[in-house]
Amino acid sequence: MKNLTVIENELVPVYETSAGEKVVYGSELHEVLGVKSNYREWVKRRFSDIDAIENEDFDSVEISTVAGGTPKKDHIIKLDTAKEMAMLERNEKGKQIRRYFIEVEKKYKKEQFEGLSTELQAIIMHDKKIQKIETRMDKLEYDIPLYGAEADELCNHVKRKGVAVMGGKESNAYKDTKIRSAVYTDIYNQLKREFGLYDEKGRFKSYKALKRRYIYEAHELIDVYELPVFLKEQVNDCNSQLNLSKEVA
Repeated sequence: MKNLTVIENELVPVYETSAGEKVVYGSELHEVLGVKSNYREWVKRRFSDIDAIENEDFDSVEISTVAGGTPKKDHIIKLDTAKEMAMLERNEKGKQIRRYFIEVEKKYKKEQFEGLSTELQAIIMHDKKIQKIETRMDKLEYDIPLYGAEADELCNHVKRKGVAVMGGKESNAYKDTKIRSAVYTDIYNQLKREFGLYDEKGRFKSYKALKRRYIYEAHELIDVYELPVFLKEQVNDCNSQLNLSKEVA
């Protein structure tokens, strides 16, 4: 993946290789996404999350910095892989960048037909049919249940939300096993109701059965989750007992 030429620079710089492959630099994608963790940690985690293969989905490179300075390690990432990495950020910026990459792909696929003979267009149309099959395969991939890393991330999000609505890990409500269990059960049940996670007998399935296409919406639902009235009263009553005991002491 050498001899890169910038072809788009509206959001994340997109490059074209001498072979016509559309790629991005990992460090530039990381910067625009606004990821808080450092680049090395982030890119290693994301490559692992999506099972990216070196020399197939990305290439490792060293970028020269100032004269005599230590070269900076970076990665040249294929656009399809970069789209998936952006999606895993589960935020608005990740969605925006993924849509941007899709539009870039559409633009350059359309330009392939301009000025071509009928024979060449027929060849490209044949290739398009193959691409449509690949696209359907991609869609099927988003119809499968969550990957392990995605399920773990969703679980951790639920845990963080539960701690927050109960008043923290040191709160009386969090330390009460019945209340804590009721809160987490309610969060998971709300997810399952929202996304129809039922088996044939109408029983709830595991949250891990959530389709990958709904991962963004699931995280957004957790973000805005509020305790139902009866649980909120239990949490408040339990936490107020702690305050009263301190006042008496």
